[in-house]
Amino acid sequence: MALLNEESIRSLASFKTPDRPVVTVYLDVDGRRWPKFADVQTRLEKMAREAAETAKGNGHAAALGDLERIEAYVREGLDRSRTRGLAVFACGDALWQVHELPVRVKDQVVVNATPHVRQLEGIADNYRGFGFLLADKQRTRMFVFELNQVVDRSEAFDALPRHDDDAGDKDRGHERNHIEEATHQHVKRAAGVAFEVWKQHPFDHLILSAGPEIAHELEADLHSYLKERIAARINIPAASSEAAIVTAVLEVEEQVERDREAAMVSKLREASGSGRGGVVGLSATLTALFERRAETLVVSDGYEAEGWRCGSCGLLAVKGRTCPTCGAEMGHIDDIIEEAVEEALMQSCHVEVCVGNADLDVAGRIGALLRF
Repeated sequence: MALLNEESIRSLASFKTPDRPVVTVYLDVDGRRWPKFADVQTRLEKMAREAAETAKGNGHAAALGDLERIEAYVREGLDRSRTRGLAVFACGDALWQVHELPVRVKDQVVVNATPHVRQLEGIADNYRGFGFLLADKQRTRMFVFELNQVVDRSEAFDALPRHDDDAGDKDRGHERNHIEEATHQHVKRAAGVAFEVWKQHPFDHLILSAGPEIAHELEADLHSYLKERIAARINIPAASSEAAIVTAVLEVEEQVERDREAAMVSKLREASGSGRGGVVGLSATLTALFERRAETLVVSDGYEAEGWRCGSCGLLAVKGRTCPTCGAEMGHIDDIIEEAVEEALMQSCHVEVCVGNADLDVAGRIGALLRF
C-alpha cells in the first residue's frame, strides 16, 4: 500500500501524462455502514458506468480499462476489519496507487488530466500522526497513532521498593528516599522511552497523561523535540485498557485538531483584515496562487465551486471564458477548489482543510496566508 503523507500527496498531484487521463476512485467501504459487501460493489459499478459514459463522450475512452481494473481490484475483496475507505488512482501502466484507509471517504469517481487528491489531502491534514505518553510512578506506556490507528506501542515497568510496616522512623525515612529516587529514575526512563519511540517513528505532536505527583518532572525530563510538540495534557489511569485509552485519546485529539484549525483561521482573518500577509475569498485566493504568493492554503472541508482554467498561462479564475491575463480561451472546471488544492501542493504550499469552522465559512470558505 502507498505511503500517505503531504510529500507523497504532492508527488501524486503533480502526476500527468500528455495523452491519457487519470482515473480517481474514492469508495466508502465501511462495514458498519455497508454490512453487505455486495452493496459496496453495486455502488462502485454504478459510479463506474456513469464515469465511463462521460469519459467516452469527452474522448477519454482510455479510461475505461482503468475503471475495469479498479472494479476487478474491489471484487477481489478487502479486509474491512481495518479498511473503511478506499482511494485508487490509475493511469494505464504509468500509475497504479491504492490507499486502503482506516477512515471513511465520500464516494467519488473522477476522470481528469491529473489525480483528484483533495479528499486524500483532507485525510492527511485532519488525521495527523501523534504520540501519547502515559505514565505513573511505576508504569510507562507509549503509543503512536496514524490515521487514528495505533501503529506502535511500547511499555516499561519499574517496581517501587517495598517497605516493611514495622520499620523504625529512621528506616522509613531511608525507604522513603529510596522510593523517591526510584520514582525519579522511572520518570527519566519514561521520558527516554518517548524519545526513542519518536526517533524510530516520528510524529507531529504529543499528548501527555501523568499524575500530578510526576507530571511536572516528566515534562521537564522530555527531550526538547518532544517538549515543543506537546499539544494537550490529560490524566487517565496507566492501567487502563488499550480500548479505553484509544477512546479517550481520540476525543482529545479531535479537539486538538479543531483548536489548531481555529488558530490558523484566526491568523488568516487577522492577516487579511490588516491587508498584510493574507487574503480570503475565492477570487483573491486564486489570484494569490497564480502569482505564487501563497504559503498556506486554508479551505473549508467539502467546499466546491465551478470555475475556469486558462490552458495557456494556467490562471484559475471564478469567471471566464476569456483569460484576463493572456487573452486565451479558458476551459470550464466543475470543481475549481480541487484545482486550487492541486496547484497549492505543486507550489509546495501547506494545505489546511478545516472542518466545521464557522469563521472560515463566513470569510468565504477559502483563503491563503502569503509568503509576501
